[in-house]
Amino acid sequence: MTSNNQVRWVKNVRIKGLACALPEKVEEVASLSEVFGADNINKIIGSTGVERRHVVLDECSSDLCFSAAERLIVDLGIDKSSIDTLIFVSQTHDYTLPATACVLQKRLGLPMHTAAFDVAMGCSGYVYGLWMAASLLSGGGSKRALLLVGDTISKIVSPDDRAVAALFGDAGTATLIDHDTDAPAIPFVMGTDGRGAQNLVVPAGGYRDRSGKSVQTSEEGVRGPYDLYMNGAEIFAFTLARVPALVSALHEANQESGEAIDKYVFHQANRFMLDHLVKRMKLEREKVVLDVKDVGNTSCASIPLAISLHKGKMGGHISGRFMLAGFGVGYSWAGCVAEFDNVWISPLTVTPSISAGTAI
Repeated sequence: MTSNNQVRWVKNVRIKGLACALPEKVEEVASLSEVFGADNINKIIGSTGVERRHVVLDECSSDLCFSAAERLIVDLGIDKSSIDTLIFVSQTHDYTLPATACVLQKRLGLPMHTAAFDVAMGCSGYVYGLWMAASLLSGGGSKRALLLVGDTISKIVSPDDRAVAALFGDAGTATLIDHDTDAPAIPFVMGTDGRGAQNLVVPAGGYRDRSGKSVQTSEEGVRGPYDLYMNGAEIFAFTLARVPALVSALHEANQESGEAIDKYVFHQANRFMLDHLVKRMKLEREKVVLDVKDVGNTSCASIPLAISLHKGKMGGHISGRFMLAGFGVGYSWAGCVAEFDNVWISPLTVTPSISAGTAI
């Protein structure tokens, strides 16, 4: 085992349930033919596998996560006073400050003893969130955590940028995680390489450049400084360089359990990338979850959303050993092997479009 793929074992943690919410508005990729031409759009659909995406109007990531959390809490019959930790993972927060998690604590009616905080992570964000929640729960310092993970990347995508306009959708998710001394240990592998930060970036809007003076990724008629820039070739190269080693490290760790992997759920970047990963790692294709056709790349929400879509719209309980792996913006990557023991998957929620207004 190399130092680049150090396994971090976390004990006494069990995933209890998961819920996902999509915005009501649907945009067909084919409709972009008017901008990019029919031939180009057909090639994009053929490569990415994305035919349509759910996108927000005015609502925020927190609105989608709120809907998912409310559904999950009701479905599991959870007493809200038992939730003592709330983690909100997103790159599209409501405000510069306060933390969106604080606003969600109020909206959800969680107790004031709840520890609530934000985490700014993208493609690897769901597994990072699981690791943080699991680490807090492992020693018993927290007993029940609600992990809310979602993004509204459509808000920062230029409609004239062919590299991203047809790719990204919006979603919010909720996962309930409990302290449980009978649960099997979970191996996590995490990694970071900030040298690739410039290849997937929104350069303006933060405190480095609030006024949008940056021209490093701006391109007239394509995108401005407040729009998402993605260097697809570099992201693809990074993925092929890092993810096989991540999966290999998790396979090696999982051998200690003597159990086979039932499902692989990777960040749903696009079909082209996942197909290459499957071939590179010689995985059994039927074990790899791929579901971007109707939702696109939903950033940090893509892994739990893929699980939900795989289960089906009616939801229900699932069991099995799942390898989860996220990778991308940062660069960052994170993976784990989680035992899903009769985990409840709520029916997929489609949230009516609303005016975002103010949440505080």
